[in-house]
Amino acid sequence: MTEWFERSAIELADLIRRREVSSREVMASFLARVEQVNPSVNAITAVLAERALAAAEEADRGEPVGPLHGVPLTVKENIDLFGTPTTDGVAAFAELMPALDAPVVQRLVAAGAIPFARTNLPELGLRLDTDNPLRGRTANPWDHTRTPGGSSGGEGAALSSGMSVLGLGNDIGGSLRNPSFCCGVVGFRPTMGRVPTAASAGPPDGALCGQLMATEGAMGRRVADVRLATTLLNGAHPRDPFSVDVAFERPAPPRRTAAVVVPAPGERWSSAVAAGVRAAADALAAAGWEVEEMELPELDRVNEIWMRIMSDDIPGLVAALGPLITPRLVEVLMDHTTLYDLAGIPPMGVYPERARLMRRWTEMFERHAVVVGPVWPEQAFVAGADMDQGIEMVARTLRHVTPAALLGLPAIAVPTGVVDGLPVGVQVQADRWHDAWCFEAGRDIEAALGSFTPPI
Repeated sequence: MTEWFERSAIELADLIRRREVSSREVMASFLARVEQVNPSVNAITAVLAERALAAAEEADRGEPVGPLHGVPLTVKENIDLFGTPTTDGVAAFAELMPALDAPVVQRLVAAGAIPFARTNLPELGLRLDTDNPLRGRTANPWDHTRTPGGSSGGEGAALSSGMSVLGLGNDIGGSLRNPSFCCGVVGFRPTMGRVPTAASAGPPDGALCGQLMATEGAMGRRVADVRLATTLLNGAHPRDPFSVDVAFERPAPPRRTAAVVVPAPGERWSSAVAAGVRAAADALAAAGWEVEEMELPELDRVNEIWMRIMSDDIPGLVAALGPLITPRLVEVLMDHTTLYDLAGIPPMGVYPERARLMRRWTEMFERHAVVVGPVWPEQAFVAGADMDQGIEMVARTLRHVTPAALLGLPAIAVPTGVVDGLPVGVQVQADRWHDAWCFEAGRDIEAALGSFTPPI
């Protein structure tokens, strides 16, 4: 059997469109790959083989319906996919069925994609590792003792190991970018409001932290695949009052300038992470970008305000859902509220400070089209360390991930290589609504440094 799972989503769509391969053959290749790999990785939580093969056969009988015609798609288990439960990684939600697809699923299905499997996440999507009592632990395909990242860790592991070619996840604290970094794939957090979020399983409207900072997004193995998916997901939807219509395409930056992040005083990155940032900077310079090193403005304050907004909502979340999740996760979540003196800034003072920081970073982007820096300060940690080591470790790991969430910025995670058997990578951020510039830089990094497949 031809290993169709090794191709990109765009390549597969083109082959299917030209009838050089059938959608059914492609789907069968991915289903076989899941059967081969998933027992050791546990990234896929449910396989929808019968319905996916039927949809693939229907795609083969008809004319192409969109740019992803006949291409397999995986969907994280906290995004509504009709006919399958939206478990959120919680045992009590094992049979929580949505009334209809989420808008992001609707849009990729309308473009021809075929959902064929669900992917794992931690309970409520609130960890940097992927493990829960309902579905169990997902392993990093590169090293099964390491985390695949969270919370879209099932997607990251499925993509990395060839069980998926394109996936849907979400991000409030790096949940698209964390697993992309850990597993060596591509994940993109769009500008807040560009991609709609809506649920029919459970409460339709989330907490304030989610309304301000959580977004759906795409993951894949190639920058071009994730870019295509993002253009298809783009735009307002009536079920999401915060979603907006803003064109994805932008004029090229007046100057292709890239700021390359350097560690702040007292901040330490592993040598592997630092080498990845340098490799990305060299790739951009070779592609004609003007590269300049800089420290990020007020990074400590950005992290503090992100944590304060999250912490304001945690007690209510624990009160409502604490009995449904593991006691240790409840303890770790409540530890978030102790990291800062929450009385030090009254709640109504947090949001003006957020606005000030948004302006501060926009000033930076007036000088630099994109900013390139680390995702995490170290490579994928040993599984479970986020629970064992507590909030200080979590906060340190998220230090470069939280700005995009707090400030509503687009950010793409792109792999840069493999060191000591584990992937490393960088993230590229741009100002709000300049998502296309992230992909421009990400494309140049990928072209120079390639993509990576673990030894499965």
